[in-house]
Amino acid sequence: MGSIFFISHDGESHEAALADGQSLMHIATRNGVPGIDGDCGGVCACGTCHVIVDGGWTHAIQPINSEEAQMLSMTPERQANSRLACQIKVSSAMDGFTVHLPEFQM
Repeated sequence: MGSIFFISHDGESHEAALADGQSLMHIATRNGVPGIDGDCGGVCACGTCHVIVDGGWTHAIQPINSEEAQMLSMTPERQANSRLACQIKVSSAMDGFTVHLPEFQM
């Protein structure tokens, strides 16, 4: 089994077990990662699971779709590697996958 790493805005690292086929948001909420609320339950209807994908991992995730891009356009802390964790499907090849959390969520 592998691990996923969530790095808070203040640099604190939260490790969670990789769950193949699950969304990154579900992994975060099941593991109590602070800063990932997932208020909409993972249907891309809020911005409470905004993450910034570590630059070395952008190749490992599926491309952003227009619905996700629209939700992220309302996020003041959006960066080039910003994604919604509910839209990132985790695979076993993502051991060590790392995301950073913005200071504020929507």
